[in-house]
Amino acid sequence: MAEHDKARATRQRLRLSGGTELSFITAGEASKPAVLLLHGTPNSARMFREVVPALAQAAYVIAPDLPGCGESDVLPAVSFPAIGEAISELLERLAIVPRFIYLHDWGAPGWAATRAYWSQPNPENEAAATAHLTLEGTRDTYISGLPSDVAERIPAERWEEDWRVMNLPGRLDTQRALIADYAHYASRFDAIAKYLERWQPPALMVWGRHDIYFDLAEVLSWMRVLPRMEAHVLDAGHLLLETHAAAAVSLMLDFIGRTQEQRE
Repeated sequence: MAEHDKARATRQRLRLSGGTELSFITAGEASKPAVLLLHGTPNSARMFREVVPALAQAAYVIAPDLPGCGESDVLPAVSFPAIGEAISELLERLAIVPRFIYLHDWGAPGWAATRAYWSQPNPENEAAATAHLTLEGTRDTYISGLPSDVAERIPAERWEEDWRVMNLPGRLDTQRALIADYAHYASRFDAIAKYLERWQPPALMVWGRHDIYFDLAEVLSWMRVLPRMEAHVLDAGHLLLETHAAAAVSLMLDFIGRTQEQRE
C-alpha cells in the first residue's frame, strides 16, 4: 500500500455507552505512536485537515468531533467531565494507552463577563457571557486581532460552516452549558499546575502572537510550570492552524520524533 493511502483519513462513528454517537477521524498505522487531536470551540476535527496527512506519516492520528460539535451527537447532560468520559471511552475502544495529546482552546478563562456569570449566574450575566455565540463572534475567533494580510488567508467559508453547525439542534445549548461548567474546571487550575509541575511531561507549545483570547502572561504561566517546555511564537491568531499549519506540523513531527527517541 502506498504511503499516501496509509495516511488517508477515515471517518468513523462510535456508539457510546450512554447511547449517543461520537464521530472521529483516524489516519496512519495503529502500530505507530498515537496522537490525539482535541479541537476547541466553535470547531470540529475539521480544523486539523491540514496537519493530519503529514502527522499520519509518523503517527496514528485520532481526531474526534467533541460531543455536540461537528458530526458528533449532543450529550444528554453536557459537562467537561462528560466530554472527558466520551474521549476516554473512544481511547479504550481503540486500545490507546500512551499517546501524545494536542490541546486547543478552553485553556484559561480570561473574560470578565464569564467570571461574573460564574459568580452570579443570572440571565443578564448569562447573556453577556454568551454574547459571542453569533456569526460575528464565530468570525472573530478566526480573524480578530490578525494583521490584514494574515486574515485574508482565511476564507469566510470556514466560520460560516462552523456557524451553520452550531445552529443545529442542541449545539448552542451545548456551548452555553460548557461556558457555565467551565467554572468547575477553572477551580482546579492550581491542582492541574501542581500535577504538571510534579511529573514534568514533555511539552511543546505553539502560540499565535495575535491570539485575542490567550496573551503572553498565559504562555509564561505554562513555562513557569514546565520550565523545559519547548515554546514557539508564530505570526498567527487563535486558530493558528488556519494560517500556519505547515510550520506547526513540522514542529509537532520533530517533537514526536525526539520524544520517542528519548523514551527508547
